[in-house]
Amino acid sequence: MPHSDENHDAEQLMMGAVPGEPALGRGPVRNGGYSRHEYHHPAAGWGAARSVGEVLERAGEPPEGVRALFVMNQEDGGFDCPGCAWPDDPNGLHLDICENGVKHVTWELTRAKAGAAFFAAHPVRELAQWSDHDLEAVGRLAEPLQYDPASDTYQPITWNDAFTLVGDTLRALPSPDQAAFYTSGRLSNEATFLYQLWTREFGTNNQPDCSNMCHEATGRALTAALGTGKGTVDLHDWEAADAIWVMGDNAASNAPRMLTWLAEADRRGAQLVHINPLREAASRRTIVPHEFADMATFRTTRIGTMTVQVRIGGDMALLRGVAKAVLEAADGEPGVLDREFIDRHTHGFDGYRELVAATPWPDLVQGSGVAEADIRRLADSYLHSERVIIAWCLGLTQHEHGVDTVREIVNLLLLRGNIGREGAGPCPVRGHSNVQGNRTCGINHRPDAQFLDRLAEVCGIRPPREHGLGTVETIQAMHRGDIRVFVALGGNFALASPDLQYTAEALRNCDLTVQVSTKLNRSHLVHGRRALILPCLGRTERDIQASGEQGVTVEDSMAMVHISYGMKDPASPHLRSEPAILAGLARATLPDSATPWQDYAADYDRIRDTMARVLDGFEDFNRRARHPHGFRIVQPARDRVFLTPTARAEFSSAALPDDTDPGDGRLLLTTIRSHDQFNTTIYSNDDRYRGLKGLRTVIFMNDADMRERGLDEFDLVDVTSFSRDGSRRAVHGYRAVRYDIPPGCAAGYMPELNVLCGIADVSTQSEQPVTKHLVVEVTPAAADGG
Repeated sequence: MPHSDENHDAEQLMMGAVPGEPALGRGPVRNGGYSRHEYHHPAAGWGAARSVGEVLERAGEPPEGVRALFVMNQEDGGFDCPGCAWPDDPNGLHLDICENGVKHVTWELTRAKAGAAFFAAHPVRELAQWSDHDLEAVGRLAEPLQYDPASDTYQPITWNDAFTLVGDTLRALPSPDQAAFYTSGRLSNEATFLYQLWTREFGTNNQPDCSNMCHEATGRALTAALGTGKGTVDLHDWEAADAIWVMGDNAASNAPRMLTWLAEADRRGAQLVHINPLREAASRRTIVPHEFADMATFRTTRIGTMTVQVRIGGDMALLRGVAKAVLEAADGEPGVLDREFIDRHTHGFDGYRELVAATPWPDLVQGSGVAEADIRRLADSYLHSERVIIAWCLGLTQHEHGVDTVREIVNLLLLRGNIGREGAGPCPVRGHSNVQGNRTCGINHRPDAQFLDRLAEVCGIRPPREHGLGTVETIQAMHRGDIRVFVALGGNFALASPDLQYTAEALRNCDLTVQVSTKLNRSHLVHGRRALILPCLGRTERDIQASGEQGVTVEDSMAMVHISYGMKDPASPHLRSEPAILAGLARATLPDSATPWQDYAADYDRIRDTMARVLDGFEDFNRRARHPHGFRIVQPARDRVFLTPTARAEFSSAALPDDTDPGDGRLLLTTIRSHDQFNTTIYSNDDRYRGLKGLRTVIFMNDADMRERGLDEFDLVDVTSFSRDGSRRAVHGYRAVRYDIPPGCAAGYMPELNVLCGIADVSTQSEQPVTKHLVVEVTPAAADGG
């Protein structure tokens, strides 16, 4: 039940908007105490096994849940995990699962309960008071719904009427650019291709997507440096690497299946380096749950040989410090550098070398927050490893200088030829199952001319050539009234975005908002003057169309594409697949279209046949997708073919950031996920690996920073952020918690703290919100409300 308070509504308390009152957060309403202890156990292991058992028990359908464990991420009819984008084991592991994947699948396996009767009994103003956990806990959406302002409820609407409403509204716009079409990483490749085809035939490139908020910096950096927006490694490289660096990523929570590969690397003697402001459980030891002998004997395996606690925003200075040590070593021993590779395959080395030589060590130490001796120790590890992989996640990208930092990774790899050979290369870790496939298959508000030319030739349309709006620009345009219609395929836009209050105002300013979803979430309650909820099939559900059972494909973090088939009957007979919904919307919007929308919805092989003609690397798509392990999209950079203007890999000579010290007694705050969370979906208020139970509204702080402010463990604090446009935002009633994090740094959970990221706090390099680099002031709460 939602929290009740005679003075303050629950929605304001969830946001931490009430001075003097403890914030509630977005998890389940607390009905007990909270605590914290130091977590000393291995990552995964029996803790993960117990959690999986509890999740299956709570799901209420243990047989379906147990069966899911044996078909998830499996070839020959299995379905791809709808969680993170870590690749499937190419060696055919029979339990290629993780705790978080099981949570996400059982979340999707729940029955449909959010239908007409539920919404008739619960007006939107009431649901807005519910916690986000309780909204999703209602169950699956059961039927298409339309918002009725007179009753403030969602009411049933037929699919045809819903399609007609969208089509009529879009055609009535003075310009197609007054609509925006958002994409979440849950969308399949086939649905992605239809989505971008519909919106481009309609006439706009306004295609904001979740990449604009997560790995946009990665794509732009790698494209500039290597001519590809993707990493160059695969799991076979992970099996051959002498060293693996994991930067800005808590693998135990964000990509738990990575732990298997880190454990395997340790057994063969590889160096495992974790670079992160927070010291995490994933940097120490693990017991991989499917290694039964280790589970039975409690035998742990190291998953970290070195931990470097960089200050927030200091990764680029750290990497450049390593490069400086490497270049200094090369002065006495030229063989340290791979000169043949540098001379034959790179451009800009001399300028980069001069820049590094001119950078004083004190600047590198100050910028990174890491002592020179520790930087040199890290450089020694790099020099003594012939094959090095550097993996990273959002801890590096959601900064003003995210593009420059990723390019500095490439710089370091180039020095020793660690690109385009076995066991080495850059490896971005994507956080959602098909976010990389979305971009590959056409979702891009800045499409390149070659793709548009091919789309026009094959599909017979005239796609617009002007760049469209990304995510933050779309929010701003909705707020101004320039975007009148907002369509979202998956996700929870109202919570995932920055500046939550501003985003809510923007969404409510639309004439029509459309959400294609599986479960009730905040974005259904923060809507336009008219609103639709269109319920779709989940990844786990059978998709039967006119030609028979359908499979969809996804692309993982390492460019492997494979087909996925659902395993259970749909949660409701009224659900439709994403391709079927998109085909219906497109036909209603474009009644004179020559595109065979109905044929595409009836047989996804036809979609793939068209994709094979449009997309490089998708030739013979239907046959190759059905290979037991799918296929890998060709990566020219992997073969040292660099599709850059110089046809070489490009060194970057960017200046170091100067924003790692906010001054004035302020702190740098990074947002993080808890262990019991997937993106904006929160399963509980616990964070096992950080030893926190029963509480999400916390600020993790260095002990010295707490003492300086007179704070004890769990004291109530107010947190004020300082936006680059001069505005301020605050959350009240959070609790200070000691954690192993560098002085001057703090951390707290998203999506709660997205409220502190102003709409102006966006990287000029990538257009990403800088939610990992917020300038804040933490003070004792003005008053303790109990």
